[in-house]
Amino acid sequence: MAEAAHTFDSIYHRLFAYPEMVADLLQNFLDADLLADIDPSRMRRLNSKFTARKGQRRRGDVVWEIPILSGGSLFLLVLLEFQSEADEWMVLRLAVYTGLLYQQLVDERKLKPSDGLPAVLPVVIFNGEPRWGAATTLRELIRLPSGSPLWKYQPEMRYYVIDEGRFAEETLKGLHSLTAIFFRIGHPGTPASILEASRDLVAWFAKHPDGPPVKRLFRELLTVGLERLSGPHSLPRIPEELEEVVNMLATHVEKWSRDIEQKGILIGEQKGRQEGRQEGRQEEGASLLARLLQRRFGPLPEWASDKIAKAELSTLEEWSLRILDAPTLESVLADPS
Repeated sequence: MAEAAHTFDSIYHRLFAYPEMVADLLQNFLDADLLADIDPSRMRRLNSKFTARKGQRRRGDVVWEIPILSGGSLFLLVLLEFQSEADEWMVLRLAVYTGLLYQQLVDERKLKPSDGLPAVLPVVIFNGEPRWGAATTLRELIRLPSGSPLWKYQPEMRYYVIDEGRFAEETLKGLHSLTAIFFRIGHPGTPASILEASRDLVAWFAKHPDGPPVKRLFRELLTVGLERLSGPHSLPRIPEELEEVVNMLATHVEKWSRDIEQKGILIGEQKGRQEGRQEGRQEEGASLLARLLQRRFGPLPEWASDKIAKAELSTLEEWSLRILDAPTLESVLADPS
């Protein structure tokens, strides 16, 4: 899993090193009001120098400077998350990164207090399987009574999260976006879905021959997806050209789909046999208990027979232990403690 996360980290980091991909991400996955006053066509990459915890530079963190139409710049801070679960301290980490980014801008651009600080937009792209549920504002993590006068002195921070897994496949298809196709390949539901996404990818590049030079990265992502879906099957040599990879995928996807379907049938049959054995033991236990009760208390009333027939195996076992010393039928069939 760590190796897979590293692979995704590398692919995403290189992908969002292209301004066209960042612009595509913003235009298709950010709220429209956030885009109204910026010009993504003139963005440029900032060589940020701040580091994460333990002094390591995070490979997935990228910063872009984007002109604001009304004047000044917006600094887009993008964090790529490949953990299996949401980071509950993400907003705190972003507050620290933002402070370090501001300090870098002050030092390198010789900003004076009268210049003020530029705007920032922190964006988290989450690739994990569970849905993102961490706090998106710093105030959510600060423990103070709602009416405390200390609130006005507490730091504030908020970030925008793009949780890839929360987008339905049909929603991503409707965007006709290169980033959306990238998300679809990264989260394939079935072999057929990754094949459809890969064909849409080839069609996108055919319509946009002057698009960003990221075909190689998509080939790498398709390879990762193929390895995930192939399971115990050994993959053939992956072709170098993206179009050939898609053709190779088409020849294998039908077989993989049949194998997955057959595996599901076998699991269902096994579960059915287990449930059948459990049901058989329950019927035997109910029949034995009824005979023992009849021997001691005589013919069973209807309510007793119904209760025995509906009881779980563990309840039948407990009632059987009561027969020797319980004075009445009602005390034997009392609900388990």
